[in-house]
Amino acid sequence: MASAQQRQTGLRQQPLVLLMVVLVFCSAMVSRLVWMQLLEGPRFKELADENRIRLVPRSPIRGRLLDRKGRVLATSKLTYSLYLEPRLVSDADWPELRNRLASLLNLDPLLLDQRRDRGTDRDGYRTTLMLDLKPEQVLRFREQALGLRGAQVDVDILRFYPHGSLAAHALGYTQPITESEYDTLVEKGYKIRDRIGRTGVEAAYETHLRGKWGGQMLEVNALGEVQRNLGDRPSESGQDLTLTLDLDLQRAAEQALADKPGGAVVALEAKTGAVLALASKPGFDPNFFSKLITTQKEYDALFLNPNKPLLSRAMNPYDPGSTWKPVTAMAGMESGKFPPTTKLQTKACITYGGHCFPDHNGAGFGQIGYADALRFSSNTFFYQVGVGVGSRALKQAANQLGFQQKTGIEIDWEESVGLVGDEDWAENGRGWADPGSTPWIPEDMASASIGQSVVQITPLQLARAYAVFANGGWLVTPHLAKGEIDWMAPQHRRAVLIKPSTLETIRKGLRKVVEDGTGYGLNGDGIPPAAGKTGTAEDSTGGPDHAWFGCYAPYPEGKIVVVAFAQNTPGGGSVHALPMAKKVLAAWEQSRSKG
Repeated sequence: MASAQQRQTGLRQQPLVLLMVVLVFCSAMVSRLVWMQLLEGPRFKELADENRIRLVPRSPIRGRLLDRKGRVLATSKLTYSLYLEPRLVSDADWPELRNRLASLLNLDPLLLDQRRDRGTDRDGYRTTLMLDLKPEQVLRFREQALGLRGAQVDVDILRFYPHGSLAAHALGYTQPITESEYDTLVEKGYKIRDRIGRTGVEAAYETHLRGKWGGQMLEVNALGEVQRNLGDRPSESGQDLTLTLDLDLQRAAEQALADKPGGAVVALEAKTGAVLALASKPGFDPNFFSKLITTQKEYDALFLNPNKPLLSRAMNPYDPGSTWKPVTAMAGMESGKFPPTTKLQTKACITYGGHCFPDHNGAGFGQIGYADALRFSSNTFFYQVGVGVGSRALKQAANQLGFQQKTGIEIDWEESVGLVGDEDWAENGRGWADPGSTPWIPEDMASASIGQSVVQITPLQLARAYAVFANGGWLVTPHLAKGEIDWMAPQHRRAVLIKPSTLETIRKGLRKVVEDGTGYGLNGDGIPPAAGKTGTAEDSTGGPDHAWFGCYAPYPEGKIVVVAFAQNTPGGGSVHALPMAKKVLAAWEQSRSKG
């Protein structure tokens, strides 16, 4: 009896247990529905829309770069590419589509297979099969497009430099953004397929040039077929940018460098600092970076090239040699120890420390003053001045002329500040040794006096300094873009604290260099009266000598400054660098005569 009662009690409890189980499941389902509909509803709606709606981005056309006369230096061009949408083409369907594309567009089937096997592009939804299609290929595809489901021909906008490597270091180039850059740039409107100015003016004026993306919103079905257009927003083109560069002068500068192993040419407007030409050799073609696909081998050939074609020699420091002597002259006169009327006895050589420092003619030039010292480029004259005033006075003059500091040019992240050594620099370890281990010695001071060993400057810095002598005492800011900025304003142009007598003495000396000194070769038909200085510098890294020439014209009130630098080209500044500057001056004078 007891066991029967227990069985009846268990049976009576079964419906209650089943009811509880049902209630638990129903509660879970209701909770899940509430969570999905109320709490997560907006997110799921967004995901559904993403499956239903396709956003087709439209890239903006980047603004053009123009020279000072409106001639195009960089623009954009349209190119057509063949793409595959993998979600619309199964492995079974691919062979038929591949063969049709290969036959229709005259493409290699194996190459199409290889491109497909690489997977989707960085945008995550399509694969590039072929770039830069010819017009007839595009027409053939569009005639048969309805039967080529999963394939697509789309237009890309690429940066194009019509003059190739001309002014490449000044213009720079554009390049696709990296994934790490995208994480921060997406907030500024950049897309994963976007390109950004990487160097030069392209980078400095990125915001001005890039424009804004547009797009088209399309509704598609489950097969990815377009049902209707939900909206269209055109892209906004970037703004054009007019540069200070003169295409004719830039060509002349690069032609002047053609037979040199390396070097640079800089031409500036003396009063404003506007850069008329900025050339560097070896160079590169910025169109290389506009290619949609580049192999690692091609990258290595450029970036690992021992000649460093991406390095701008115009903004890299070198031993300046005798082009530095006007700085030493300024230090001597401004210190008061060697006034403008000073005359010194020059010699075959003068001993400092344990070394006899020679004059370049092996005999000296007798007793001479500043003008003849510059005219003949006497080393022993400037040894005496430099050693007499000391390293701090020389460095002070150098700082006044803009050395050992950036020039202010817009692309200054590529610019070196150079070096002007002095006893404090030596005491602090010369930038590499233990402080106090290599003190300043007389030999250092003699070398610094003529721009050797412990002095290294850039061609752009030298052009800026010579502009001070040309324009009457103003340190200008070199710049590459024309526009609304007032480059004559105090923040871009400051007075150099230099005595009028010092300035006049240096100007007269530089003029005598060209009239009947080491720069006499600058004279000739089509060349305005000029003032300048030759320079031959030992390469402190151990290579062959450098050749320099810095000048301004017309004399006395210079309008243009030209600095020519031939890297590791032994033979002297008057032999190699002066003819380079002469070509640029001839082009400038010809342009000026035409108005």
